[in-house]
Order: sequence, then structure tokens, then C-alpha cells
Amino acid sequence: MNSFEKTFTATPAHIDELGHVNNAVWVQWIQDMATAHWQAVADPAHVDVYIWVVIRHEIDYKGNIAEGESVMGRTWILGAPKGARFARSVEFVGDDGKVKVQALTWWAMIDRTTQRPVRVTPEIAAPFMAD
Repeated sequence: MNSFEKTFTATPAHIDELGHVNNAVWVQWIQDMATAHWQAVADPAHVDVYIWVVIRHEIDYKGNIAEGESVMGRTWILGAPKGARFARSVEFVGDDGKVKVQALTWWAMIDRTTQRPVRVTPEIAAPFMAD
């Protein structure tokens, strides 16, 4: 497993009427994690040609954070790709060591020019599959 980590800190814009990070923000952070992982690990030639789109999110909200608090986001790919699809796990852990949000997301790779799905080859998957 080749995981990727990124820290997120809640700003006033992230906070809802309940005083904690809004659910829509968690979804944005999940997307930010996936995008940052792709850009950090993938071959730059692949980043130029392909883009990923979400096809499914399953999210478990186990806790939350308030303005000024931070979480460590961690993501990794689950298993080999299936055609154009990859399953991705994402979790956000608070400073207290507890998982606040956990997600399983499915992404499809598409060609930037044609905007059509493209099979994920072993060469594209390799940087995400091993530590």
C-alpha cells in the first residue's frame, strides 16, 4: 500500500450552523486528497493526459472538528484497478487520534481530450500500488 497524507485545518468558511465542519467540506477534502495524491505520485505525462472523476462515495461520519482544529487526511488505493476504475480509501484523523471521517470512494480515469473512460494500465497503477 502506498499511502498519501495531507493536513487540513478548519477555517470559518468550513463551519456550519452546528459549529463544526460541514459535510460538503468533508467531501471536498476527500476530492482534494485524491487529486493531491494523483499529482504527487503519478508520472507527470499521465497527469497531463488523464483526469479522474468520482463515480461513488461511501462516507462514515464518526466525529467532527471545529474552527481552528486540524485533521490528518490519509488515502490509499484498495487493490488493483478494474478497467477504468480504482477504489480509494480515505480517512481523517483528529489531533486526539480518533478517526473523524472515513470514506470508500470509486474513481474513473478519463482521457482529458476525449473525456471518455480509459483502462488503467499496470504502468499507471504501479506508483500507487507499492510502498
